[in-house]
Amino acid sequence: MLSWIASLAAPWFGPSRLFGSYFFMASLGFAVCAAITFVMLPRITKWLPRDGGRAFAVNAEASVGKPVGAGLFFVSLFCLMALLFLPLGSAPMLTIPLMLAATVIGYIDDKRGGLSELTLGSLDAVLALGAACAIYGFHPVSLWLPIWRETLIVPAFISIPLGAAVVWLSINATNCSDGVDGVSGSLSGFAILMLGGLLYAILGNAPVSQHLRVVFNPQGAEWSIYALLMVGCLAGYLWHNAPPSALLMGDAGSRPLGLLIGMLVLATNNPLFIVIIGPVLLLNGATGLVKVALIRLVGLRIFPNVRFPLHDHFRKEMGWSNAQVLVRFIILQVGITSLLVLVSLKIR
Repeated sequence: MLSWIASLAAPWFGPSRLFGSYFFMASLGFAVCAAITFVMLPRITKWLPRDGGRAFAVNAEASVGKPVGAGLFFVSLFCLMALLFLPLGSAPMLTIPLMLAATVIGYIDDKRGGLSELTLGSLDAVLALGAACAIYGFHPVSLWLPIWRETLIVPAFISIPLGAAVVWLSINATNCSDGVDGVSGSLSGFAILMLGGLLYAILGNAPVSQHLRVVFNPQGAEWSIYALLMVGCLAGYLWHNAPPSALLMGDAGSRPLGLLIGMLVLATNNPLFIVIIGPVLLLNGATGLVKVALIRLVGLRIFPNVRFPLHDHFRKEMGWSNAQVLVRFIILQVGITSLLVLVSLKIR
């Protein structure tokens, strides 16, 4: 919306043309979201529910009584800023209602102390299906994969279920990774930042994407603005969530973060980017989902001596502190992701 207003003012005020720059809008949006989140979060804690501790979680008692559900504020702010900073009619705008729905569902879960797994899984599936339909549409989609040289044309009846599965996995892996101060927010923020940078500089840049033989996304710059707005919100939130945390995002934050990561992965037209961009998120959160699913569906127990999420295993079995988990997970995420991104782009 700001770009449209600036275009009207351009004949009378030359500097307003800056608002037509995607890079400027992404940078300004990041700064505005970070500043508002940083200033406002401490002021809204009195209206947030209090954490009751998670069953079977390591050191869960340390979180008891802290304000939880802060994600409701910064995700709502993110959606409002998206309306301001994105061009009118841009593709990411279609997903704003899904982000709002995800944070409301998460907040209800935070406030009630936990909805049933079936209820949450079903609601996540609805959100994931809606995201896949909004991004891929109901027409064939061009996908690219690392190592595979040619572009794959995938019909809608395959691309939509595939996309929904990626988004569902992202939502739940990110949610399961939330449990150590700063971990989920930091890992998610880095993944979103990487995806936004790729969509702006490579996948949204026609000459570069053609040179690297990857699928060009003409709306890549718009998705990058969307990504940077959330990174700004997370920067403001993490200031207060750094160990020892003063407040928690709760499911109201972790679920929409996972939803956003999944949607950005779909925007890259490479579903394997969920593994490339979020390896530590998946190892930390999704492995536990796989373990539980195998036990319940086929009675198969894998890794019986490993506690999931993995951050609980390292704290309980290896004696890592919260700060050690945070720093070491970030190092692994940055290192592995950077290497996998380079390999995926160059080996075609």
